[in-house]
This record gives sequence, structure tokens and C-alpha cells, in this order.
Amino acid sequence: MDSQYGPGHTQSYPHLDRKTAARVRAATQREAPGYDNEPDVAFRKAAEGRLIGLRVNRYGWWVHWRELADYILPRRYKWLITPNQMSRGSPINQHILDSTGSLAARNLAAGMMMGCSDPTKKWFRYRINNIDSSVPGPVAYWLARVEWLIGLILQESNFYDALAIFYFDLVVFGTATLLIYEDYENVIVCYNPCLGEYYVDMDGQYRPNIFMREFTHTIDEAADMFGVENLSPSSAALWAQGGTSLTRELVVAHCIEPNVDGRKYGVPESFAFRECYWEWGGSASPQGGSSYSPGLLRKRGFHESPAIVGRWDLVSNDAYGRSPGMDALPDIKQLQLETKRLSQGIDKMVNPPLIADVQLKNQPASLLPGGVTYVSGMISQGKTGFAPVYTVNPQVKEMMEQLVQIQNRVKDTFYVNLFQTISQFQTRSNVTATEIDARRAEAMLMLGPVLERLNHEVFAKAHERIFGIASRAGILPPAPNEIRGAHINVQFESMIELAQMANKANSIQELMTLASQFAAVDPAMIDNMDMDKGFERIAHLKVGEPELIRGPDELQAIRANRQKQQQQAEQDAAAERANKLAAGAKNLSQAPIGGGQNALQALIGGGGGGGGVGGV
Repeated sequence: MDSQYGPGHTQSYPHLDRKTAARVRAATQREAPGYDNEPDVAFRKAAEGRLIGLRVNRYGWWVHWRELADYILPRRYKWLITPNQMSRGSPINQHILDSTGSLAARNLAAGMMMGCSDPTKKWFRYRINNIDSSVPGPVAYWLARVEWLIGLILQESNFYDALAIFYFDLVVFGTATLLIYEDYENVIVCYNPCLGEYYVDMDGQYRPNIFMREFTHTIDEAADMFGVENLSPSSAALWAQGGTSLTRELVVAHCIEPNVDGRKYGVPESFAFRECYWEWGGSASPQGGSSYSPGLLRKRGFHESPAIVGRWDLVSNDAYGRSPGMDALPDIKQLQLETKRLSQGIDKMVNPPLIADVQLKNQPASLLPGGVTYVSGMISQGKTGFAPVYTVNPQVKEMMEQLVQIQNRVKDTFYVNLFQTISQFQTRSNVTATEIDARRAEAMLMLGPVLERLNHEVFAKAHERIFGIASRAGILPPAPNEIRGAHINVQFESMIELAQMANKANSIQELMTLASQFAAVDPAMIDNMDMDKGFERIAHLKVGEPELIRGPDELQAIRANRQKQQQQAEQDAAAERANKLAAGAKNLSQAPIGGGQNALQALIGGGGGGGGVGGV
């Protein structure tokens, strides 16, 4: 029986090895009537229906994102997901004449990166109940070890590269996504779907838990990612042909959603989320689906959602966020228009159009560049042979001043003045690091509501995902018995919190210094300070490394040993003095001085004898 795609598919592939040829035949000979994987078919139909509905709901945002992309960030947006486009490398920033908006958005994205998740610093801390990694103890040591391993995973993977793109999307479009999957080489691997590709929906608690997208894959990429045996018959046949057929593109659809009623779709209910991929269309009918549904390219479950969705600001129960880019868009569009008008005015002033008498039409003239319009009667009227059509005298200075005002409004919208801290001290040379840190903390304070949303929408979910992957891979050390099964919370240390902790540590240090100064006058004053707790608190606030601080039991043992050594030293010193006195007395007793007396007797009796002699 011929397959839906016709009898033209050969079943022999001499250029392929036996196993690969069998996989191709399994795909190309698959027939629609014989495909009875009901869970896969049900999963695909449900996902397709939801994707089409989300496409309708996203239309208004889709159009708005197009404007934002045109004027700020054109390379992070796709208008239509169409395969086999030959114009992808064409210029995409034709609307941008003044790049102030793009540069300001880049500055804000970089500031968010360094202020919230600085790769060079420790920006997160794990906590179990009231114990974190900054206090001494076995639980804290385990938490510190886990933090180090998670930080190493973030550094060795492409997490920070993807997060930088995430911030850029967030500040321009108001919505950004990050996909986190397991990776054999680097534990995790991250991807950044761009705007126009994906759709977001929320659950009953307004959490963005539903993620769908459509994107292009070449035939070779699809076969490598999903296996050629899972491709549709036509795609598998193209892959088997090889050559240029491998570069043909198709549209792949992707769905991640909570695993509700998972048994219906063949996903174990032990997983909290489920995912599937399917072929959504080809070059002939992109995004149109196919009449034959062979099922899914891939289906699997996850304990944590691999899709991390962040929004800058929200209005009511919108699935997509608002952004500084949306606020700055009117000023950016005005800036482009006025930049164009200023350039036109300068061009007409420098190279104005001309008029000339018609008698000079065939006469040589060195007037290039510039157009000439020939009119009659100019010479007879006593006018010069050539003259400007009109005099253009644009107010360049005033226009430049207005452009600067618009540029400043755009920069203020993107918080540029908050993040370019050091450049604001160009006229001062006595700026301290403390002052710079305080100004940076002030900048992050202005973004407090955004940071709170990112903490629970993005960072907490990302750490939950990465921690789960690392734990299942056996990378993390065994937890102490007393905390096994306990819930681990994540505390994020942004620049604001670090500055507050540093200020608190400095206050404690100043108090301890003051107590020491008072103790120089009255030693009893030092009894008011618990120096051990003060030092431990400063170490916690400034360093946060529990391995550097000894625990109470170890500290008590060291001090008891030191006290014992001091007591032994005092006893040894007393015994040595007693031995020296005994040896001196012996020497004196053996030293005769005449009259039947020795020196010791004379010394002992010297007090009475001396008095008698003095009396005589």
C-alpha cells in the first residue's frame, strides 16, 4: 500500500549503512491509516489547537514588538516564521538613524546583568530554615559546597551568555525567555528564543507556565535532534537523499506546559511538566500544519519547567510584559524623524538646488554637486547667471539642542544615569570606592520592583531547574542526614543587598573600635562587647565564607588548650624561680666568711648584728 506521500519513495539506500537505512524506511513507509499512537496524536492535536489560539491572542503584542524591533533591536525579532528565506542577511536597521535608543537599552541590559547576576561575584546563597552557607557548621559547609558547584556549572556553561541576551530582550520588549536543558558536556545548555517565535500563557495563579513556539530547522538539524525515524515520510526521504536536500528547512512547533492529565498524553504523572515537538509545516505551507498527523517528533516529561519566562512590568493579567523600550518608543521615533530633517536641512544648505538662465543651458559650468533648473529672462532682468532656487538657513544649533533633549529623555527612560556611575565623576578625582558602591546601590534601588519580579519569576526557577539537573546527575555531594528532604530556599544578593550588608558590617566594626578606645581608659568597658559575635557577624556580612571562621566548640577547645598552656607555663616559671633560690641558698651556705659562720648564716642574722654594731 502506498503511503500518503506517494509511491515515489525508494526503499533501498545503498549509500546508507544498514541501521540507518532501516530507520529511514521506518519513517518513509509509515502510513496515516496505520498510525495508532493515540496519546501522541491527542497530544499534538491539543497542542496545535492551543498554539493557534495563542497566536490570535498575541496579535496586538506582535505588532507592537515589530515597532520596537524596527527602532531599537531589529536582530532579536522575527515577523514571520518562514522556512528557506534567502533575505536573512539583509540590512535590518533601516529605521535607525540615531542609535541612542539601542545604546541606552544595551547599557540598561548590561547594568542589570552586573547588578543582579554578576558572573564575577557570588550573587546567590542557599538557605535551609535559618541556616545558610555563611555560618559555621556541617550544614553550612554542605550549602557552601553546593553553591560553589552550581556557580561552577553556571560559569562553564553558556548560562551567562544566554542571560545577557535575556536582559536585552527584557528591557526592549518587556518579555524574555530562556530554555534550560540537560547537557552531557557542561551539565546544562541554554537557548534564547527570539520575539515573534514564541507564545506565552498563564495558569490560574497568573504564572507564565505555558510556553509554545515555532521555529525553523534544516532537514539535517531535525534528523540530528529528533532522529530520522521520527521525521515525517517526506522529511525522512529528503534526509536520505543527502546533498542540498539536507539544507531544506521546515517549521517545527514546540510546546511546554504543566503535565495535567498526563496519562491521557502518554507522559508519566510523576513529571510536573511535559514537552513535545512536531512538524508544523514546510516551505509550501509554513505554519499551516499538514493534513497527515504522524504524531510527534519528541515527547518527554520534566520535573521542572525548562522554559523560564520573565516580564519587566505587568498590567492586570497580561501574559506579556511592558518595558522601558515601550516607554521610550515615542521619543525614539521623534529622534529619528528630527535627525532625518536636520540632515536634510544641512544638505540643502551645503548643496542647494539652483536656477539658471536658459541661455546658459549648453554652457559649461562648474556647479557640481547640485541640480540646475533653467529659466528664461534672468540675464535680461539684470540677475546673475546662477542663483539658488531658495535660500536654506536651518537653525542647526537650536535643532541640535532639541536633539540632545530628546536623547536625554531616551537615556533617562533606560536609566542610563543610574548605571554609568563612574563617568559622572569626570570633574572629580577624590571619588572613593564606597561612594561608587553607594551610587550603584541607589541605582538598583530604583529598579526594586523589577528585581523582585525577576527574583521569583526568573532566578528562583532557573536555580530550581539547574539544582534539579545537577542533583539527578549525581554532581552534588550527599546532604547531611539532619537536612535530607528539607526544602532549600534561594536568597539572591543583588548590589543593593551587598551594599546594605557592607554598611552594617562597617557599623559593627566602628562600634568595636569605639569599645576598644573606651577600654584604654577603663578596661571594664570592653566587657560590654561580645567580640566573638561581633567578629563573626562582620565576617558573615563582608565575606560569607564559613570555612574561615571556627565553630564554637572548636574555638572553646583552642582557648581551653591555650589557657592550660599558660597555666603550665606559669607553674614552670614558679618552679624555676624556686630552684634558683634553692641553688643560691646552697651556695651561700657553703661559703665560709670566718668566725665559724657561712654567708647564708651571716645574711640571715645580718639584720640583728648590723643593728648592734650601729649601736656601739
